[in-house]
Amino acid sequence: MKIGSVFVGCGLTVLLLAGGAPAQMPSRTFSLEAHSPLFWGFVERSTKLETVAGGFGFTEGPMWDPAGFLYVSEETINKIFKVYPDGKKEEVIALGDPDGNTFDRQHRLIDCASVLRAIIEVTPDGKYKILADRYEGKRFNSPNDVIVGPDGALYFTDPTLDLVEGEKQEIPFQGVYRLDEKGNVRLLTKDLTQPNGLAFSPDGKRFYVNDSEQRNIRVYNVAADGSLTKGRIFGEEPGGRGDGVPDGIKIDKYGNLFVTGPKGIWVWDALGKHIGTIVVPEQPANLAWGDSDYQTLYITATTSVYRLRMKTKGFVPYLAH
Repeated sequence: MKIGSVFVGCGLTVLLLAGGAPAQMPSRTFSLEAHSPLFWGFVERSTKLETVAGGFGFTEGPMWDPAGFLYVSEETINKIFKVYPDGKKEEVIALGDPDGNTFDRQHRLIDCASVLRAIIEVTPDGKYKILADRYEGKRFNSPNDVIVGPDGALYFTDPTLDLVEGEKQEIPFQGVYRLDEKGNVRLLTKDLTQPNGLAFSPDGKRFYVNDSEQRNIRVYNVAADGSLTKGRIFGEEPGGRGDGVPDGIKIDKYGNLFVTGPKGIWVWDALGKHIGTIVVPEQPANLAWGDSDYQTLYITATTSVYRLRMKTKGFVPYLAH
């Protein structure tokens, strides 16, 4: 997320210097903090965090492509890149403030374009097509993250975190929406203050949404038509100013959650118990499962992209059905 000339990623502030170069707050040291012995079932004690690529301004929206690279949104220079495991970067498209990304069932790259206030398809020729930019005739705020659901529809959050300065908020709330293949947009809930990352459980029966302002993770029951019921707090990630907030979220194939938060990535079991934290040198905004077996976490953290080999395997929604 970025606000004016100050860039904020899960609470880590990066101030712009006179020449436009980011001045970063002091880094942390990578570590694995177990809150339960179960944590070591997810990651080896001896595993090392690897830097894939650096030199970015603010990274978001990682998405692994089976062709062997990662899509990464670079919010400060308004571009999406292909980032290869050897660190090579290749520009895909120049686009006003790209954010969260996903693949749909047709393997189209779907992006949340904050400046366009739209959900778009990024086409193979480096252009884009708007899939939706309004709800009941009013422009979205600033779509932030998007996933494909078990029914093949796209689900996305629309906070005001990246609402363009000087532009009017037309929808008087921050919603979570469903976009079907015919272009129909349906509001699912408006009971979050700043909805951000989102995910389905592997069985499609539960739906999780991070509320970055409230610093919590909400969970809902999912009906057959995609509607949400019985919203409740799944977990909270408290912290001080600058510590990081719930932003991106991913699930493993067993239904455990990996959520960005204070100091790095919080690992939660399916019952809502915080079992450990992956402390990352820079504050992460998002993450994705990758490599051929989807057993590596790729992490977009401020100026860098990292990877961490895991013992568990990721749940990848667009491949699951």
